[in-house]
Amino acid sequence: MDTDLLAQPPFNLSTDDIAWVRRTRDGLSTEEKVRQLFVLAHFRDLPDEVPAVMATRPGGVHRAWGPDAKLAWQTTRAVLEQSEIPPLITGDLEGGGYGHGCGTPLPNPMGVAAMNDLALSREVTRTLAAESRAMGFDWSFTPVIDINERFESPIVGTRSFGDDVDHIAAQALVHVQEMQAQGLACTAKHWPGDGHDARDQHLLTTVNPLSWDDWMARCGRLYRGLIEAGVLAVMPGHIAFPAGVRRLNPKAGRDTWRPASVSHELNTLLLRRELGFNGVIVSDATSMAGLSTWADRAELVPQVIENGCDVFLFSLDAQADLDLMLRGLREGRLSERRVEEAVTRVLALKARQGLHRRSIDERLRPLGEVLHQLRSAAHRDVAERAASASVTCVKDLHVLPLHPQRHRRVVVISPGIETHWPSAAPLTLGEVIDGLSARGFEVRSFDPAQMPTPADTDLVLYLLAKESMLSRGRVFLDWMQLHGNDPRKAMRRFWTDIPTVIVSFGHAGYLIDAPRAPAYINAYTAIEPVQRAVLRKLLGDEPFTGTSPIDAFCGQTEARW
Repeated sequence: MDTDLLAQPPFNLSTDDIAWVRRTRDGLSTEEKVRQLFVLAHFRDLPDEVPAVMATRPGGVHRAWGPDAKLAWQTTRAVLEQSEIPPLITGDLEGGGYGHGCGTPLPNPMGVAAMNDLALSREVTRTLAAESRAMGFDWSFTPVIDINERFESPIVGTRSFGDDVDHIAAQALVHVQEMQAQGLACTAKHWPGDGHDARDQHLLTTVNPLSWDDWMARCGRLYRGLIEAGVLAVMPGHIAFPAGVRRLNPKAGRDTWRPASVSHELNTLLLRRELGFNGVIVSDATSMAGLSTWADRAELVPQVIENGCDVFLFSLDAQADLDLMLRGLREGRLSERRVEEAVTRVLALKARQGLHRRSIDERLRPLGEVLHQLRSAAHRDVAERAASASVTCVKDLHVLPLHPQRHRRVVVISPGIETHWPSAAPLTLGEVIDGLSARGFEVRSFDPAQMPTPADTDLVLYLLAKESMLSRGRVFLDWMQLHGNDPRKAMRRFWTDIPTVIVSFGHAGYLIDAPRAPAYINAYTAIEPVQRAVLRKLLGDEPFTGTSPIDAFCGQTEARW
């Protein structure tokens, strides 16, 4: 690769930085270069496990914070101390249930979009960036710029800014500007665009079904805009784009449905050449079935790099994947030219982030300083204002506000909070439930053996808390689960004779399964500031100001009545 390209956007490296990249690259053996292409996952805050993660000497480590800030800090410190070449510390810094247990709880992307306030979006992003930097992160796998066209998608869901391209573009630009201004590299994902297929690429290769012209006007526009804004990385998903591949290679045959993560047409011809992207291309997690069901792993592992990605993300077995990558190099399925290009860009990103100039102490400040910054008063204030601005009343047919004289006896129906994120701090819905009790309501949990009746219940309150979930099939309102796993009781609806409110602290499209619900609220995430905001708005203490980022009626006109 011509290192002169590193002086151009998005790297914009100085002569000295480019010299470091060349010198470091040229001092590595071929095997060491390959090792630099790996970013491995270490989600748990357990410093003693770090040596096993670092055994293959990867180019970076993906981290997630748990609720114990000291352990999180110690684990990241151990990663930095056990690396010869400065490692990249990456994270899915998305907020909401994807946030960090020891950091300030902030709304997720859909909640941010619901605020409909770009100035406040900047404050939220600035807060997220400041705390992430304090905890040693260099590279964020955000923003998610998928278009939430299929509200049933369990994996796009609240990680998306919505279904309007203009709004997504505006929010994504703010995110990239603020994060990169504070020294965090950003990643536009999931290339070439998720959200048009209701299925989950963790389970199979999904398909972007748009025509070429539609794709260019929507997904292509979003990616081109962020490329022009200087986004440093793009993440191909395990997503096929038939129209794009056919345009670039009419004889593609079976490869028409090849996942973008291993597609030469989509990564090299479309992203690099047509859109002009000069930054880092990082694969999505290579353990996902959307990739692994395409071909044998011995074939796939070297293809990730050979077909355009510069970074190989995650492994179920790092040593095994390293061996497969080296085997592919020996057998000609991976070229030395691609390894050279990829490692050059990886090192360029490290130089862009200044990792070669900063000591470990500079990258991760003393624990006391970090603790002082996490959840500071200023950051908590941003979280509370953002939470209040995000909560959206989609529908209210004269149920709200709640009052203990009219709605004194409340039955709460809730499966609790569900999250797949391993670092998520334990949460309950206590801010809402205990808050109602404190305001004079008699609150009891749903008992399927004693179904609510107008004689003993003044309000039925559904509290749903399921954000974007991997490997869950499709999103739907599970009446069987909610009503005690009895098919007859699953058919019961209480709102014909008991006032009923549904609050979703997660997915925003539940009206598809409850179009006759008289009151429906989207809160997007169950973090505590949002719970407190929901309580205030249910009681009429403050108005609802959130604006739905998607069609929350799910295309059903009848759901408005």
